[in-house]
Amino acid sequence: MDTSMNVGFIGFGNMAQAMAKGLVNCASFPGHHISACAAHFDKLQQNARAIGVLPCESAQDVVASSDLVVVAVKPYLVKDVLAPLREQLAGKVVVSVAAGVLFEDLEGMLAPGTHHVSTIPNTPIAVGAGVIAYEEAHSLTDNELAAFRALFEPIALLEPVPGHLLAVASAVAGCGPAFASLFMESLADGAVKNGMPRATAYRLAAQMIRGTGALYLENGDHPGVMKDAVCSPGGTTIRGVAALEANGFRNAVISAVDATLAK
Repeated sequence: MDTSMNVGFIGFGNMAQAMAKGLVNCASFPGHHISACAAHFDKLQQNARAIGVLPCESAQDVVASSDLVVVAVKPYLVKDVLAPLREQLAGKVVVSVAAGVLFEDLEGMLAPGTHHVSTIPNTPIAVGAGVIAYEEAHSLTDNELAAFRALFEPIALLEPVPGHLLAVASAVAGCGPAFASLFMESLADGAVKNGMPRATAYRLAAQMIRGTGALYLENGDHPGVMKDAVCSPGGTTIRGVAALEANGFRNAVISAVDATLAK
């Protein structure tokens, strides 16, 4: 990672703050090399101060002080936000985190020749355990792509995907933390129903989710193999699996992914 790089955020909502927190707290990236702007400067100052990054009063100030600019506003605002910055962004690396804004969209919004990439990060990036899916079609040079990956690889799994699958990646990794949190809460509810203190149940469930993901990434075993390794014949786990199946667990999860894509 090049810690002399200057990174700017246009928009500093939950996702931008998560990315900045991950860089500063988990990747030892210097906060004074990160700048940000947002619609409400007072709130921006408070949020920036908490992370140690520099608040700016305008997007122009952010771009002027940055080598890599993260566009982190709502998707419907991207075109209007970028319009007055077209020429200024021409010499920068532009990273979009706006859902649904793809390569061809940015080609039309930015000045010809601007180097850009569309991404979908997720909130666990704040603790160095994130995902960034990025569109295979981009206009970064090899060196710029290497710098982009080096910047974020300490805090996220970076996965290139075709543009038509970026929304699917968002459903799995971007919406997934909400689905996983709902599962964690439900699992804890079951434990509480059977007498366990809630705080203990949440800790056990959270570490189980964390460890199961880590085990898959380490070994690469098929999830079905991982499931089978815990399911003894006639045992307690297979009874729980059967109960999930009887209540449509798989169909519910698949339907949740479908629902995000139907928006």
